[in-house]
Amino acid sequence: MNGNLFDVPGARPTEAAGGSFTAHCDGGSRGNPGPAGYGAVIQDPRGQVVARLSEYLGKQTNNFAEYSGLLAVLKWAAGHGINRLRVISDSELMVKQMNGQYKVASPGLRPLWEEARRLARGLDEFQMAHSLRGGNAEADRLANEAMDRGTGKTGNEGPGNHGNKGPQVPRAPEKSQRQVLEGYVKDGVVHLLGGELPDGIFVKVIRE
Repeated sequence: MNGNLFDVPGARPTEAAGGSFTAHCDGGSRGNPGPAGYGAVIQDPRGQVVARLSEYLGKQTNNFAEYSGLLAVLKWAAGHGINRLRVISDSELMVKQMNGQYKVASPGLRPLWEEARRLARGLDEFQMAHSLRGGNAEADRLANEAMDRGTGKTGNEGPGNHGNKGPQVPRAPEKSQRQVLEGYVKDGVVHLLGGELPDGIFVKVIRE
């Protein structure tokens, strides 16, 4: 993932390598799966922004985009000799998976998780914390800009799938996006009878 790297003029990330760098990363998908992208902002121990990362990922899921942002940050740190890193994300799922609180069941996400864990183990110190979307505003903006670039849009024409991404005009709910799937429950697990749902989607179960 080469992505778009915006190095900040005059910033020298290795000067304060003895401290901990902080990265805010975010990813989103318009449709889940749909046009996806990530954004990240990296600060040195003094709080100075040293890099901004952004990339359009094509048609992917929201969780794929979140992990892509995390991997971009970890690869940037490895490439700049950064050994202490704190990553902040508004994806509670990814944070808990990286911290070992949740298992990674998705075959599509597991390779990304394994690569992220491998890169994190290469650091002297690695922390990952969850933040509400308001605390990730700039990374959120960069992710949206990546999606706009990839789809040829300008401005805030559509939010990423995992939440409101910047100002937007209120619109009526799109009832046509509703999908009804049948299934059964065994040992407390819902098994679908045909069809599939992407990771990270919220569902409402109605007992019949």
